[in-house]
Amino acid sequence: MKELFDTVSIRCSRMATHAYSTSFSLGIRCLERELRNPVYAVYGFVRFADEIVDTFHDYDKAELLKRFREDTFRAVREKISLNPILNSFQHAVNRYAIEDELIEQFLKSMEMDLYKTVHNEATFKEYILGSAEVVGLMCLRIFCKGDKPLYDQLKPFAMSLGSAFQKINFLRDLQADYVGMGRTYFPEVSLDHFDDSCKKRIEEGIKKDFEAGFLGIKKLPRSARFGVYVAYVYYLALFKKIKNTPSDIVMRSRISIPKRHKAGLLAYSFLKHQLNLL
Repeated sequence: MKELFDTVSIRCSRMATHAYSTSFSLGIRCLERELRNPVYAVYGFVRFADEIVDTFHDYDKAELLKRFREDTFRAVREKISLNPILNSFQHAVNRYAIEDELIEQFLKSMEMDLYKTVHNEATFKEYILGSAEVVGLMCLRIFCKGDKPLYDQLKPFAMSLGSAFQKINFLRDLQADYVGMGRTYFPEVSLDHFDDSCKKRIEEGIKKDFEAGFLGIKKLPRSARFGVYVAYVYYLALFKKIKNTPSDIVMRSRISIPKRHKAGLLAYSFLKHQLNLL
C-alpha cells in the first residue's frame, strides 16, 4: 500500500530535519500535530537542495541540481517519487497548493550558489527571495490551510521573517562561507576588511526584518503560532549574541546557542504562548 511508503517517506524527511537542524526541529515539534509532517517535508526538500550546492564538492553539482529540479517537478506532477524526500514534499505541495513559482524561485537561488560568489544589491535581494522568503511562504501555505485572504494578509510578514533568519545564518556562517567557499553574500561589504561598523550596518537591516516578522507571528493561527514563535525566539537570542560579539570573532568563529539556553528559551516561549502574551 502506498500509505506505508508515504509513512516511510515522511520519516525520512523528519530524520533529515533532526539531523541537520536542532532549532527547526524544536520549532516544528511545537506546531500542532497536523502541521508537523508537511513542514518536515518542506525542510527536507530545502535541506537536500542546499546540500547539493554546499557540500557535494567531488561531484557535478550543476548536473545533480538539474536532476533534482526535474525530479521535483515530476514528483509534483505525478504525485509520487521513489525519492522519499521528494515524495513527502510533493504530498505537501499538492495538499496545500504550494505554487510552482515558489519552488522555481527557491531552486534558482540554489543555482546561484553554483556560480555567484559576490553579490550586489539586486542579486542579494533575489537570492534572499528564493533561499528564504519563498520558504517562509511555503510554510505559510501550510499554516493557513487554504485560507487565501489570511495567506495574502500574512505574506509580507512571512517573507520578512524568512529574510531575518537567512541573514542571521549568513552572519553566523561568515567564516565557512567566505573562507571555505569564497562566497560573500552581503553587498558592499568587503570581508577582507570586516569591522564593527560593517557588522552594525547589516544588523540594522536584520532588526527591521525581525520587527516586521514578529507582527506576523501574532496574526498566525494558534495552531502555528507557538512553533513559529519558538523559532523566532531562538533566532532572536542568536542575533543578540552575535550583536554582542566583536566583528573579528564573528569573522573567525561560528556563534551558537548552548543546548541548556535553548531549553530555557523553549520554557519562556511556552509560558508566553499559554498566557496569550505574544
